[in-house]
Amino acid sequence: MAAHRLPDPAAIKEFVMRFASVAAALSLFVAVTASVGNSAPAAPDPRAVTLQQQGRTALAAGNVQGAIDAFEAALAVDPGYTALLLDLAEAARRENLQGRAIAFYREALRREPDNLAAISGEGAAMVEKGAVEKARRNLARLQSLCGARCPETAALDAALARGPQPRMVAAESVLPQTQVTQN
Repeated sequence: MAAHRLPDPAAIKEFVMRFASVAAALSLFVAVTASVGNSAPAAPDPRAVTLQQQGRTALAAGNVQGAIDAFEAALAVDPGYTALLLDLAEAARRENLQGRAIAFYREALRREPDNLAAISGEGAAMVEKGAVEKARRNLARLQSLCGARCPETAALDAALARGPQPRMVAAESVLPQTQVTQN
């Protein structure tokens, strides 16, 4: 019968020394990644919420610049409050600054990739700007996330039905050509 030989204690010690630090680092990485991925967003600063409400009131009253000022002040108080980006995007759309609105929506989506309001708002701003095919991609994404009957999907579907906004023509593009004639 063959005798089983026990591993050399020096070899065991060398194996543990080589891989213990790697195993500890890997387990720490997994633990931190899991806790960050599952953590809930922090509650917004109450001052930011107050400023946000003031901005929404101003926007409802038609005071777009006052709303933007309140939203930007709220964002300065609580830079991590994603809902403020959506409010700023809405104000930008009211000022016919769809490119700026899209930038705000994209920042919100960078922070919260499945934010239905940001996907819908970005799509509506794209339609207003004339990027209908890109907006249709947002609609398809919304339909896959929340279905055809959720309010965000319905809002983007309605924006697509309305179509792009008429483009403004710059005065310089319609100036008559000056011709010099000899008498």
